Order: sequence, then structure tokens, then C-alpha cells
Amino acid sequence: MSRICELTGKGRLVGNNVSHANNKTKRTFLPNLQNVTLISDTLQRGVKLRVSMSGLRSVEHVGGLDNWLLKASDDELSLKVRRLKREIAKKQAESAAAA
Repeated sequence: MSRICELTGKGRLVGNNVSHANNKTKRTFLPNLQNVTLISDTLQRGVKLRVSMSGLRSVEHVGGLDNWLLKASDDELSLKVRRLKREIAKKQAESAAAA
């Protein structure tokens, strides 16, 4: 399981530990990933995702998973989330055509 956020594409960063004597050793900075269940209003079900906390705050700020996915570009989303985005867009198009 890779350490990449499924919504924002945030991954690990590489840097240095710098000691008092200015010795440098490699280290990694990992994103704060959490397993969360986000509710899709359009699909009326929960979706389990591995999301960074900054990504989760972004989703809540925009007004939910559906709104965030429709505004997000596909290149940073995981395959699972891209399929979910397509499913949400299809369902919203069907409900708009019926109304």
C-alpha cells in the first residue's frame, strides 16, 4: 500500500536530518494519511478512502465529496476515485435529465 493520498495525490517527500555538527542524513516526510469513510450525497452511500488530513479539510471546505470531485482534475486522483467521479457525474446527469 503506497503512502499517497487518493484525493490530492500528496506523497512522501525526501529531505535531510541536520545535526548540530551540520551532518546530513537522508530522511522522509510522510503525509498524514487516515482511512476515512466519506459520504456521497449523489450516490447515497459511504466510500472508504485513504486521505491526507489536508485533503479532508479541503473536501469539507468545498462542501462535500461530490462538489470536490467535480472540481478536481483527474491527473492527481487515484483510479478508484476517478471511477467514483465518473459514477457521480453520470448519476447527476441522469437526475438532471429526469427533472
